[in-house]
Amino acid sequence: MYRKIYNLLLKEYGEQGWWPCNSIYSQKFKDRERSQEEIFEIIVGAILTQNTSWTNVEKALSSLRKNNVLNRKKLVNLSDIELTQMIKSAGYYNQKVKKIREFLKFDKKINRENLLGIWGFGPETVDSILLYAYNKPIFVIDSYTKRIFFRIGLCSKDISYTELQDLFYKNLKKDYKIFNEYHALIVEHAKQHCSSKPKCAGCCLNEVCKKNF
Repeated sequence: MYRKIYNLLLKEYGEQGWWPCNSIYSQKFKDRERSQEEIFEIIVGAILTQNTSWTNVEKALSSLRKNNVLNRKKLVNLSDIELTQMIKSAGYYNQKVKKIREFLKFDKKINRENLLGIWGFGPETVDSILLYAYNKPIFVIDSYTKRIFFRIGLCSKDISYTELQDLFYKNLKKDYKIFNEYHALIVEHAKQHCSSKPKCAGCCLNEVCKKNF
């Protein structure tokens, strides 16, 4: 069923080209290693996207690029006031400034356990970094994933992050390219059809959905 849902979404929306570094969506992005500049941008983006839309994140990243500070050395030398002004569009800017500062101090090996030890870094943020920046086969769970798979009838409404993640691992081959594309397709489907107020007419998942609203 999990693979069938993936195939239906892919047929409907096509490859999404995530992660959109420099606001560019490229279908070839998941097939290559990231540059250090891209890795840094993905990590900052993963912090900024907490509790806001990607549109707001792109505005913040654009501001950082415009001011030529989207790298570790320049952000370290930036004042909190300056950084706040540049990322204000992403919301919760005081907390996000602190989270960026905490990451800038991080000097341990990049792995899930160490990243989860950074203040303000939860499983979704960490897994996004590992999947999109480092091509690790880790499935990212977000509110869209929980909503869609509950409505389809494949999980309970109150399923935990780890429990739902394990369902994907049990039902799919651990392939970072599939996980990259699948998560991006889930986000797109949530935008187009499976929002908080679902638009079921024309939904490509109607044939598999139990419509648990």
